[in-house]
Amino acid sequence: MCPSSRGGANPCSVMCSSVLTSFRLTVMSSGDGNPAATPTPCEDVQGDGRWMSMHNRFVSDSKGKEPEVLFVGDSLVQLLHEFEVWRKLFSPLHTLNFGIGGDATQHVLWRLTHGELDHICPKVVVLWVGTNNHGHTPEQICGGIMAIINVINQRLPQAHILVLTRLLTSPYISDTSQTRLLTSPYISDTSPYVSDTSPYVSDTSPYGILPRGRSPNPLRDRNARVNALVQAELSSLSFASFLDVDPGFVHSDGSISHQDLYDYLHLTPQAYQRVCQPVHARVKALLEAHAP
Repeated sequence: MCPSSRGGANPCSVMCSSVLTSFRLTVMSSGDGNPAATPTPCEDVQGDGRWMSMHNRFVSDSKGKEPEVLFVGDSLVQLLHEFEVWRKLFSPLHTLNFGIGGDATQHVLWRLTHGELDHICPKVVVLWVGTNNHGHTPEQICGGIMAIINVINQRLPQAHILVLTRLLTSPYISDTSQTRLLTSPYISDTSPYVSDTSPYVSDTSPYGILPRGRSPNPLRDRNARVNALVQAELSSLSFASFLDVDPGFVHSDGSISHQDLYDYLHLTPQAYQRVCQPVHARVKALLEAHAP
């Protein structure tokens, strides 16, 4: 069990280098009035409390667990848990999945500061979030991602944080984080995690921010800018790194195939396999670097 799980800050985080890094990240990420960097619970639009129930389940499920790896993010993290690639590549690494569809950076930030990190001490945290930050600028979204990194580093100073590219995005995005998931031919209607009517699996959620939308659109440009900003911020940090997981979903004419992103946003099983192979390789290398 991590020292932080017994209450208070992890003692390791008060070391000089961590303090200086934390100060830098806090100044950079939590500028006055940045909604993407302000911890905020997801609004319960439909009134069934599912988002908070999932958060509480994550907190409860983490007790007594000793994960080596933690995935945190939105629906692409959540949906990954439903595919064979998760069971084949990540379950053997003792991995927890704390993904909720529709989450923006401020929602993940709230979850992580309200118990989801209190009882675990993973060596690697994989972060994939940012595409659901509607109405936010690339700079604000980058600030939100860096605020999340700051929280993880403060609470889990021993962990390496791996940030995945945001999917470039789609022209039919709703302004709400609780939009309806387009019917997927790959997800069972009886899944306890993903439902055709779930308000928490939105047609705006990528794995960090990859390409999305069948044709070029402004959200692709926004997400590409976020990727560049985050990559630049991470370049000087020893405890975090950036991984481009887009294997080339955008064709030479700017289009994306439904064989890769079945609704031009969410990944097919084959696309998950292509994305997850480099993630798995990097995570394994990071775990080996942690080995005594």
